[in-house]
Amino acid sequence: LEVKRCGDGTHEVQGLTTQPVASLEEVQRHVESGSKRRQTGAHDLNDRSSRSHLILSLDVECKRKDEVLTSRLNLVDLAGSERLSRTGATGDRLKEAQSINKSLSSLGDVVNALAKKTQCHVPYRNSKLTYLLQDSLSRAARVLMVVNISPLEADASETICSLAFAARCRDVELGVALARPEAAELMRAKQEIRALKARLDRLALAAK
Repeated sequence: LEVKRCGDGTHEVQGLTTQPVASLEEVQRHVESGSKRRQTGAHDLNDRSSRSHLILSLDVECKRKDEVLTSRLNLVDLAGSERLSRTGATGDRLKEAQSINKSLSSLGDVVNALAKKTQCHVPYRNSKLTYLLQDSLSRAARVLMVVNISPLEADASETICSLAFAARCRDVELGVALARPEAAELMRAKQEIRALKARLDRLALAAK
C-alpha cells in the first residue's frame, strides 16, 4: 500500500475505503472489524504476536454557525519491537519482525529530531508509518503515548529500551506544550478566579 500526500497537506493510504460514522458504537464496530483482519503469528515468545501496526484514523467535522471545523484523530497500536535472537523467528515471521523493527527505528529517529530544541530535518519519509503519521507528529499536533512493558526479569533489556524510548518522547514538545507553555498555569488561575467569584456570590447572598 502506498502513502500519498494530499493537496490539503494530509496523508492517505491509496486503496483504502472511508466509512462515514455518526456514533461511538459505529466506530467500535469498525475497530472490531479491523482487529479481526489484523495478522498475528506465533514465535518462541508469543503465540499470538501482532505482525503489523494498526492505525484507526477518524476525521471529525464540527459545524458551528457558519463555520466548519475539521480535525483528524489517529489511534495507533504499534506492534512491539522484537529481539530476533529470542523470538527464533524464521521465514515470513523473520521478514515481518525486520520490517516492524525498521519502522519503529524510524519512529525513534523522528522522535529524536523533534526533541531537539534547534530546527532540524525530521525524517518522516524514512518509513510508511512515520510518513502516514506526519500530521500527528508535527509541531501543531497533540500526542498521548502509552508504553507497555513486561514485568518479567527475563525481559529486562526490552523493558529498559522501552523506558528509554518513552523518556525521549517525553522531551518532545508539540502543540499547546510548545505554543503556550504557560497553559497549565493559566488554567489554574482561571479555576481560582471561578472559585473566588463563587465565594463572593455566596457572601453576597448571605449578606442580604
